[in-house]
Amino acid sequence: MKIGAPKEVFTGEARVAMTPASAKDLQKLGHDCLIEAGAGQKAGFTDDAYRAADVTVVDDAAALYAQADIVAKVRPPSDDEVKLLRDGQTLISFFYPGQNADLLAAANAQGATVIAMDMVPRISRAQKVDALSSMANIAGYRAVIEAGSNFGRFFTGQVTAAGKVPPAKVLVIGAGVAGLAAIGTATSLGAITYAFDVRAEVAEQVESMGAQFVFLDFEEKQDGSATGGYAAVSSPEFAAAQLAKFREIAPDMDIVITTALIPGRDAPELWTEDMVKSMKPGSVIIDLAAERGGNCKLTVKDEKIVTDNGVTIVGYTDFPSRMATQASLLYATNVRHMVSDLTPDKDGDIDHNMDDDVIRGATATHAGEVTFPPPKPKIAAIAAAPKKERPKDLTPAEKRAGEVATFKAQTKSQVMLLVVGGLLMLLIGAYAPESFMSHLIVFALSCFIGFSVIWGVAHSLHTPLMAITNAISGIVILGALLQIGANSWIVVLLSFIGVLIASINIVGGFLVTRRMLAMFQKS
Repeated sequence: MKIGAPKEVFTGEARVAMTPASAKDLQKLGHDCLIEAGAGQKAGFTDDAYRAADVTVVDDAAALYAQADIVAKVRPPSDDEVKLLRDGQTLISFFYPGQNADLLAAANAQGATVIAMDMVPRISRAQKVDALSSMANIAGYRAVIEAGSNFGRFFTGQVTAAGKVPPAKVLVIGAGVAGLAAIGTATSLGAITYAFDVRAEVAEQVESMGAQFVFLDFEEKQDGSATGGYAAVSSPEFAAAQLAKFREIAPDMDIVITTALIPGRDAPELWTEDMVKSMKPGSVIIDLAAERGGNCKLTVKDEKIVTDNGVTIVGYTDFPSRMATQASLLYATNVRHMVSDLTPDKDGDIDHNMDDDVIRGATATHAGEVTFPPPKPKIAAIAAAPKKERPKDLTPAEKRAGEVATFKAQTKSQVMLLVVGGLLMLLIGAYAPESFMSHLIVFALSCFIGFSVIWGVAHSLHTPLMAITNAISGIVILGALLQIGANSWIVVLLSFIGVLIASINIVGGFLVTRRMLAMFQKS
């Protein structure tokens, strides 16, 4: 089969659906590759680079559509491009069939099969073809870069001879792929980062990236991740509590990055006009939901505006395209994996298996029928983790009572062990010779003292196990040194070997710890 990637006709779009690297992988599946002249130029891929990868460069889109069995695009096709589709041809692109019903009907009328990359189900096996996540990752990163270019101060705090610079405070609304990418980038730049999401189960992910999760004093009974791995619509009560919390923290935030989207709906309004007015002059709002109406009330699509109180609001919709090279590499890889699923035998023949959850979920039209919306996948998206009960705050009296109970339990356990040990010694002493008993008692006391010493060692090394093994080695060295002056050469030899091996273990423990710590230190 021939797979072709035309030049994107959408104004300002710089990405391309096929790169020289992805073309080589497609050829390994038994396909031939076509590219329209200049299609990859804005993303940094020249026609000569494609030719070097054995890709045929065609002069125009009409010639490419006429030759290609599979057409790979980034943006949904224009009306003119839909007319170039033919019966039996497959189109792979972002399509948004829920918002483009007329376009979907036109493609189906042409007899083409449409695979919408935005409809890939959120299941583990589909991660390699999840183009929405790939582009959201770039958008989240780029959002922080855009915020930095419009923010008049450092992200990180500094203490200089010229004065103290406070760190920027960044709020990320929505902890999906784009939100997590923004959180990681802002935190790495030194900002104090806060994050909010309707799915409380992502709090641990947020905190693991060094950000603080914004909790609400409200318990949402609906699972916010119930719709196939995407965020769902919140209840009116939850939305009201959410807005109240945002109004409370808005004056303290320097940068706000909004990423909240719900599939098939306009973007929810989360940052109202009064919140913008309460922000400090010089603050920045990056609205990643601008293409769907925006999370901020004042966002203007594809524009950057400055409000009367000096707040900059960025409503660009082409964040991935602003990093066209990286975006093209990731998207082309997603497309390549989709074609790989369509070519299971790697023989160049397409097998459009509608029983496959990934292929069926992404297919919008096939065999002359509109197949959107798809059924729910047989394998459900990862469910939310059960909500952990918050530990009860104990009163001083309850804490004291707990400490007393713990002390009594430990004392009882120790007394029982001593009684059992004493009875065992009496039983053995009743029958064993006196010389044996003296050695046994010394051995038992040595084990007790050794146990107490070893488990009392502070875990100064990088793992408790390493600290304990070093403590054991120390006791081995101590015992060997006491025996190294013995009259028997065998005892002296064994003592020397014990000291040598234990010393190697101790030195090795500290060297390993030093190397582990060096991994987390800046040179």
